[in-house]
Amino acid sequence: MKEQNSLSLRQPIWNPFFVGAGIGILSWLVFLVVDKPLGMSTEVSKLSGWVTAVFTGMDSVESNPYWASKTPAFGYSTIFLLTTAVGAFLSSRLGGTFRIEKVPSVWKEFYGGSVAKRMIAAFAGGAILLYGARMAGGCTSGHGISGTLQLAASGWVFFLAMFASGIVTARLLFRSPQQKS
Repeated sequence: MKEQNSLSLRQPIWNPFFVGAGIGILSWLVFLVVDKPLGMSTEVSKLSGWVTAVFTGMDSVESNPYWASKTPAFGYSTIFLLTTAVGAFLSSRLGGTFRIEKVPSVWKEFYGGSVAKRMIAAFAGGAILLYGARMAGGCTSGHGISGTLQLAASGWVFFLAMFASGIVTARLLFRSPQQKS
């Protein structure tokens, strides 16, 4: 097994200090090149406008008050969103951790093997997360990374609230059977 301090992309788990430094450098480069912070939730909203336009027409999307302020367009954020997904896929392949599973083993241990139950929970969790990100005006990368890098109070409040709520949620969802009663 390779030690975690090496820079090999073939490791299943990367050194968090190197990854953190890489995200910091990426953030600087993005500000330098496109003069925008890192972020994805706005782009996901724009893409949902494109999908909606397929069914209702672009006039309907543009008349919506929310999408009127975030008109669907292809740009830096679209590329960032797509390359993040590609990068995640490549890193899992290189690290030997890629696998297709309908129900992760941790979920199965606590909630059983129902694919439908897992898909409904994943969809609901993602919808709540995106809704909250849009209410907050940014997501984990927008507030948590870019906001804290700029020393914005909102970024730090978000960052602390994100970790606190993540700990509480994990404890509630994945507590041992003895703790459930």
